[in-house]
Amino acid sequence: MSHTAGIRQAQKQKTRQALLDAALRLLEEQSLSSLGLREVTRAVGVAPTAFYRHFRDTADLGVALVEEALGSLHATIGEALTEEADDARIDRTVALIVDLVRTSPAHVRFIARERHGGVQSVREAIAEQLRQFGDEVAAAFADEPEAEGWSAADLRMLAGVYVDHMVMTASSFLEAGPSGLDRAASLARRQLRLISLGRRHWLD
Repeated sequence: MSHTAGIRQAQKQKTRQALLDAALRLLEEQSLSSLGLREVTRAVGVAPTAFYRHFRDTADLGVALVEEALGSLHATIGEALTEEADDARIDRTVALIVDLVRTSPAHVRFIARERHGGVQSVREAIAEQLRQFGDEVAAAFADEPEAEGWSAADLRMLAGVYVDHMVMTASSFLEAGPSGLDRAASLARRQLRLISLGRRHWLD
């Protein structure tokens, strides 16, 4: 790649990221289904035609935001799952969600709102990311002694409970705000311990 081509590619990536960032700011106050591409391009200071060099439409931009919000979390959650003791795993998982809400509140708010929002492709993208998380959690559980005798369907059901709880917890942390975060985190840990206790006695 020539130096000039490299500069153009870097500028293109910079504009794409600026469009994503602007959309995320605008989505603090509205849903994706009501967002217009002209709003986004105006916020970035580019012509509306420039939008189409990066995204087909606002739904395509929304899917990219889903990937930005959730795609990088797979490795982090995988690390949390390597904890052998339940309490350590729970503490690390809750700390992960706390950090996510503190550093990326707009992304968390976007996922919480659009998970059941009006843009089908974005709902499907979120569902697919959560399904992947569920598969990863189920695979981690399957290797543990507590999983002996469990069916694959039950392991996947359990993983789904954990993933749903993580999404619910992130939303509750947003609503709690800084002053209520410690109390919300304590409740989330207790809820996860309850799930863990039920897991150990499921086959009883």
